[in-house]
Amino acid sequence: MQFIDRSIELMEKKRATALLATDKAKFIALSEIIIEKIKTGELKPGDQIPSENELIKTFKISNTTARKTLLAIESKGWARRIKGKGTYVLNRTEDHHLLRTLGSIYATRRGFHDSLIAEGFTPKNIVLEKTVLQDGISSEINGRHFIIDGPVLKLHQLRYADELLIKDEVKYISLTLCPKINKIPTEVSYFKVYENNYHLKINEVQQTLGVKILEPNTTNFELSKPTPVFVLDSAVICTGDKVVEIEQSYYHGDKYKFAVIASPEYDYRPANPVTS
Repeated sequence: MQFIDRSIELMEKKRATALLATDKAKFIALSEIIIEKIKTGELKPGDQIPSENELIKTFKISNTTARKTLLAIESKGWARRIKGKGTYVLNRTEDHHLLRTLGSIYATRRGFHDSLIAEGFTPKNIVLEKTVLQDGISSEINGRHFIIDGPVLKLHQLRYADELLIKDEVKYISLTLCPKINKIPTEVSYFKVYENNYHLKINEVQQTLGVKILEPNTTNFELSKPTPVFVLDSAVICTGDKVVEIEQSYYHGDKYKFAVIASPEYDYRPANPVTS
């Protein structure tokens, strides 16, 4: 995992070693180090905290100390353990803004639904349209023209967090590259499906972000006044410059902040396929 690969760097081993040598119980000292990383923003909402095994390996502590460390962080309300997946930083921002990182393969791979769960929200999806377009679709992003030849699956759904509509999402997916993907549940990470079910090697993700003012009663967002929304256009490109997905979506401007990663590195991580 991307976060795990950075864990030693994030925790500044020298400082951690010094704190662990104090009179404090080791699990308290280590939990305070990790919580400080959360407070300073080095660990962001939805980021995964090192597992027990990773803490044991990095800091040469017992499994009891590692387990108590994670329990201490969770009991103080900074993280949440998801059974079978790990411990994730909760969203404790004052206004519960959702931070999304453009250009992050890690964030894209995890998917919208799982990201909300990791941050402590309850996600809900409402599918408005799920149809097959025979003529294909095209989009211009970052000065490049991206085309998916038909047939294409058009998936239009509303994404909610704790009953608040935060994203109006439209995806177009190649049925040539991903036959029968319309049988896959819509809340999954399609990026993982491309990799694991269809064994596609994703070479790049092109994204642009704009801003638009929406008037009340003109969109699916329930707006009482003119409200800014982020407009995301993206394309997922696999080997041979084949476009597997084009997305055109609105994000609720009052609930989102975006960050950018420059020159992201991609690593292919096959896992178990998703089934319907």
